[in-house]
Amino acid sequence: MVEYAPYPDATQPAVNSERYFRTSQLAPSQSFIEAPVTLSEITGPLFSREGVPADEADLTAGGKALGQLMILAGQVRDEDARPLPGVLVEAWQANASGKYRHPVDGRDAPLDPNFVGAGRAVTDSEGRYRFVTIKPGAYPVPNSGNWWRPPHIHLSIYGYAFMSRMITQMYFPGDPLNEIDSIFMSVPDADARSRLVAVADTSLGLHEHALGYGFDIVLRGRDQTPMEDEGLQA
Repeated sequence: MVEYAPYPDATQPAVNSERYFRTSQLAPSQSFIEAPVTLSEITGPLFSREGVPADEADLTAGGKALGQLMILAGQVRDEDARPLPGVLVEAWQANASGKYRHPVDGRDAPLDPNFVGAGRAVTDSEGRYRFVTIKPGAYPVPNSGNWWRPPHIHLSIYGYAFMSRMITQMYFPGDPLNEIDSIFMSVPDADARSRLVAVADTSLGLHEHALGYGFDIVLRGRDQTPMEDEGLQA
């Protein structure tokens, strides 16, 4: 077993990042207060595939959503590369027009009635998850000087307790907006940023029907996937 080591400096985004101006307004100005951890926080909940129906992992209304159909799949592991079964993975994203199905998104872009915008999956015995979705569109950040967010998918990972929830964003390989995105570039280390980029994988797709992208998630340690604080969820 590899001895656990905390993630190296510059591999995680700062809570207050100069590259992402909104964090100056959202980042906490005082130290966190540590809440006591009781038995209820460290023993549950335990998620099951029976409790989260398989159709919740399909965001496309059975493939009827507009846009490029794709499969997003991967494995959730710990710092010693051990797979983590029974982990709840949530996904949410914009549609092909770059519009979220959420009242906060007031941009004049069309909603897709066949795209639900969010889904859930529970990892299997090998720590694997799978979503059916579409490639999201880029969208402008309001009042930002024409900064457009690149296509990306938000992922939330719950461990065996609600207090262990972690959030990250997955990006697409080769997109020119990645390198000028303030959130993506808020991770200083280039190797760590590469862990936010999915890998095109035809074996995960559906023949002549859907693209396939692989995205593995490491929850902590020296190879941890960069995670965001609540102040970085744009």
